[in-house]
Amino acid sequence: MGTLVSWLSLLLVIVIVIDVALRYLFNVTSAASFELEWHLFAVIFLLGAGYTLQQDKHVRVDVFYHRFSEKTKAWINLIGTLLLLLPFCVVAFWESLSFVEYSFAVRETSPDPGGLPARYLIKAAIPVGFLLLGLQGINLILQSLTKLLTRG
Repeated sequence: MGTLVSWLSLLLVIVIVIDVALRYLFNVTSAASFELEWHLFAVIFLLGAGYTLQQDKHVRVDVFYHRFSEKTKAWINLIGTLLLLLPFCVVAFWESLSFVEYSFAVRETSPDPGGLPARYLIKAAIPVGFLLLGLQGINLILQSLTKLLTRG
């Protein structure tokens, strides 16, 4: 997933550069290019969240955390994941299913003239992203429990 997100990030940069060049050099713009940028960013964020957690690169208020022992960090990760991350992932996943199902049922497209077709495909990334993040959260719980139950 990290490799896919890396390539999507490069693609997003290329799309933005082309969009800016066309807009400022030739005064050409389109709704599709704006939407493609938004959709790529959304997919990068959704699919990259689990990988970011796996790499321990997610945003954390790290004023005290880096000074804690490995066991204390494991307790914080365990409690935070059980009480905050997993419930959020479950609710977001569950609530997004009907949203995505409806989008597929009506074959949702962009409401903007010249916008992208098949918006339902982009919306499908929502439950997939939260599923991957939740699975990585379960992995973090298991890692934390392993650290807490291991002596030494």
